[in-house]
Amino acid sequence: MLDTWIWWISSPFDYAFMRRALAACLVLSLTAPILGVLLSLRGLSLMSEALSHAMLPGIAMAFMLAGFSLPLMMLGGLAAGLITVGLASIISLYSGLREDAAMASLFLLAMAAGVLLITLSGSALDLGHVLFGSVLAVDTTTLLLVAASCSLVLVILAMAFRALVVECLDPLFLTLQGRHAGWTKALFMGLAVTTLVVSFQTLGALMAAGLMLLPATAARYWSRRLETLLPLACGLAVLSSIVGLLLSYHLDLPAGPAIVLLAGVGYLTSALLGPYGGLLGRHVTRRQRDDTGREQHAI
Repeated sequence: MLDTWIWWISSPFDYAFMRRALAACLVLSLTAPILGVLLSLRGLSLMSEALSHAMLPGIAMAFMLAGFSLPLMMLGGLAAGLITVGLASIISLYSGLREDAAMASLFLLAMAAGVLLITLSGSALDLGHVLFGSVLAVDTTTLLLVAASCSLVLVILAMAFRALVVECLDPLFLTLQGRHAGWTKALFMGLAVTTLVVSFQTLGALMAAGLMLLPATAARYWSRRLETLLPLACGLAVLSSIVGLLLSYHLDLPAGPAIVLLAGVGYLTSALLGPYGGLLGRHVTRRQRDDTGREQHAI
């Protein structure tokens, strides 16, 4: 039995394409959930989904101008995402509309424009590849690009982490300390867009937010402390990536959806069993409170 399990776990990684896919997913799993936790602290968890859709026009435009060049497509996606974030901020500033509402409206327009451009570009750019990714097709160049981009994001996060956390919780305090909260927020949104653009080659534009959002929200059912949330979210993402790749290999499933679905299973399990807001956790807490109340009443 043990030999069977060892074979089941190790045999897929005898192939170079599986090792490259695993490396890309691990790099993303150690980067994206950190940004997801910070987004959830801001109450903007769904912003990651909107941003992942907003980069489609830039990817399609880069392809139409320069062909299938991954670096240029990533730059196009980054530009489209940053432009969408900027427009949402401007609309929110001058109209009074909440920024997430403005972003939701703009990402629908961006996604429609992106799909239209991809369709008009012809069959050379597969719409399914852009929307759903192809993590098993990651080559060495793509892996190095993903690793370098995520490493840069992590370095900037480490350098600006304290300011980013304070800006999430109390922007006014950050301003009183001599730092402009608006620039800090712009830096954070730039890091989020960059991570999502890097993710599109592996998980696709539609599911790039999966590893950013699901592990982060699942972790919040298990802890309220930031120093615990971050490693827990990354650990859930790593586990989802490894098991998702194994299932995709042995059961002949698409890898990207398998990874995101497993992250979703982790979220649903956390929502059910987690001690902080989970359904069973709240039930146990309520029963303990009722028992304590009855004991005090009896005394």
